[in-house]
Amino acid sequence: MKKLIISILVIGVAVACKKTPEKPVPNVIDSMAVAQEKNKEAVKHKTDTVALKKVNDEVLQTLKNKDYKAFASYIHPEKGIRFSMYAMVEPKEDKQFSKADFEKFQPTKTLFTWGAMDGSGDPYKATINDYLSKWVFSKDYTASQYSVNEFQAGGNSLNNLKEIYTGDDFTENYIKGTAKNGEMDWKTLRLVWEEFQGKYYLIAVVNDQWTI
Repeated sequence: MKKLIISILVIGVAVACKKTPEKPVPNVIDSMAVAQEKNKEAVKHKTDTVALKKVNDEVLQTLKNKDYKAFASYIHPEKGIRFSMYAMVEPKEDKQFSKADFEKFQPTKTLFTWGAMDGSGDPYKATINDYLSKWVFSKDYTASQYSVNEFQAGGNSLNNLKEIYTGDDFTENYIKGTAKNGEMDWKTLRLVWEEFQGKYYLIAVVNDQWTI
């Protein structure tokens, strides 16, 4: 009788073992997780180049027309917008507005400090309108060379845009320098975008030029 019971138990254990699926070893699990994350990122960061070109050109036109009310409509509804005077983005120092604050102060004569001037280090103070017209759109970027997620120009200042806005799309509008100035007077305007509810919105405006 004891032998019979033991035999039944052995058979039961053997059957249970066969039914239990093999579990992936840890490194296989890790590889699967990494692959899944990469697939998620690929889907998340898919760039609609046609839509980006359209909104880029529309924003440039609002700046050219000094239609800053229309410009405000492109600001990210939740994240707002940050302005960087030069290629080096400094999140704690660069001027940032929520969409509501931008719309509130844009019509006013309120002065804001946007950053420090290259060379002198003096603070650059201006109203929103003056900053947009005299600094951001100091050249007619509607006639510039265009690219998506690629830098066409670079000076001697650090460019950390991709590190600060990891995974976000940006458009670059580049104006080549003139021969008489050794092409050192080039300028570029970079617009950083994030998709929200099916539309691209501005989260940053970054100017770049040759610095001392």
